[in-house]
Amino acid sequence: MPYTDTTDVHLYFEEFGDATAPLVVLISGGGAQLLSWTEEFIGLLTDRGFRVVRFDNRDTGLSPRFGGRDDVDGGYGLEDLGDDVVRVLDHLGVPAAHLVGHSMGGMMAQMVAIRNPERVRSLGLLSTIPGQDPRYVLHDDRPELQQPPVRLPREVQVEGAGAYALVAGSERYPIDAEWMRWAAGEAFDRGDAPEGFARQWAALLRAPERLEQLRGVAAPAFVFHGRDDDVCGQAAAIDMAAALPEAELQIHPGMGHLIPPALWPVLADGIARTARRGEQLAAR
Repeated sequence: MPYTDTTDVHLYFEEFGDATAPLVVLISGGGAQLLSWTEEFIGLLTDRGFRVVRFDNRDTGLSPRFGGRDDVDGGYGLEDLGDDVVRVLDHLGVPAAHLVGHSMGGMMAQMVAIRNPERVRSLGLLSTIPGQDPRYVLHDDRPELQQPPVRLPREVQVEGAGAYALVAGSERYPIDAEWMRWAAGEAFDRGDAPEGFARQWAALLRAPERLEQLRGVAAPAFVFHGRDDDVCGQAAAIDMAAALPEAELQIHPGMGHLIPPALWPVLADGIARTARRGEQLAAR
């Protein structure tokens, strides 16, 4: 199985498309495995001329764990999660890539752009935030993630994912409940570790504020958000797009925190458009 050969953290990853094409790295959100980036969506990017890599973040899926079943803090921060993206690039021998992250994945992409700007040709910041402003964070501190989690049977998680799809979508943009159930079962089989999400959450609670630092990021960015996101407020998208010198902003009415299949072509077009701008800037 493909793991990064970096000396400290060995991350599981998968590659798609032409190995000579510009690279898009897809970064999953908190608690999510690489399955969150479907092969159908990845195909939209490879059809647009890109090589694509998706990977399991630390503490999810087939990537390493940073604690035991009762450990809710792995001792790492958002900076370390961002460094994992760099580890993937280092393993692939790619000096710079287009980083696309959803939710926590978008925060990881921000950290790479701030700390290692030479490794980023463009950014896709999807349903994400640049800090802890109350206008951005529309949920509580999730106290249930600050104690050892209850482990649920596979069938309970599968049915729960299907039920969540019904409330996560909208009449305009439904979420595919059948796929959500499949993905929950597949994620359970690949490596069920709810305590891993708790450890990622601990890293997010102590993450540095990033909005002011984003003002110095030169890479073009595509900021994509749902107006009805009840996890990360749309004010975050507006502020990030205003701060980033080269940003395109899209806010979609009827979209919540998850990105519905109906908007995948729009998202793929925006990522491709922004990545091509990044390629043009790099060629100058």
